[in-house]
Amino acid sequence: MARHGGGRGWYGKVVGAALGVTVLAAGAAVWTAQAGAVGGSAPTAAVSATPGSDVKAVDVTIAHASDKGARGVNITIDDGPDPVWTPQVLDVLREYGVKATFCMVGTQAQAHPELVKQVVAAGHRLCDHSVSHDTTMDKKSEAYQSQQILDAERMITEASGGVRPMYYRAPGGAFTPYSRKFAASRGMRPLGWNVDTKDFERPGSDAIVATVERELPNGPTLLFHDAGGDRSQTVEALRRILPRLKEQGYSYGFPVR
Repeated sequence: MARHGGGRGWYGKVVGAALGVTVLAAGAAVWTAQAGAVGGSAPTAAVSATPGSDVKAVDVTIAHASDKGARGVNITIDDGPDPVWTPQVLDVLREYGVKATFCMVGTQAQAHPELVKQVVAAGHRLCDHSVSHDTTMDKKSEAYQSQQILDAERMITEASGGVRPMYYRAPGGAFTPYSRKFAASRGMRPLGWNVDTKDFERPGSDAIVATVERELPNGPTLLFHDAGGDRSQTVEALRRILPRLKEQGYSYGFPVR
């Protein structure tokens, strides 16, 4: 999600829960951080994938390109899952045969595992969007950054029934060299965006569609939201954008890995 200020009180509700999760994570002996792969000091919390897992490091650069090439478009959906809006977004994606990347907040995934499983079952990809959506993560310690990334990875993986997130998107784009390397060492490609639809501001579906059409030449990765407030405008905008871009010769894909 793009970095912004007011109107985001919804996130305050998850911060308390997230703090409790990070405390619990330190005692989870089966989760072990692979700090040696990121070239930095070991994080204080010992959480990660189970020993012997097949996690492979990926590129540390922030992905924007589409695996569909020059006429590819990546639909990315942030901040959920949400019991009201995620099912509606899934319905629209299914209607137009589009696969998307869902960047999930850890506490939301933990609260709604059935929705995470629905996303996976529909063929969409998962993205780690941190535990508590702290847009000031780039100002925090490396230990805090790794904790936010790894706890969310665990929460999303458990909620999905074992499917790991393939990307990491820093809240508000608050990446650091450390967080990018750390996520990449866990097999999660850092994920950016080219078109911020500003749908979180609820400017109207017309404005959201206009933003996509105006800014798509900037690059293929589009940012939408399925949580954090009323997303009816997002649902309507997707219903209009998805067929329109197909008519213009675009193909829907996933961000490069």
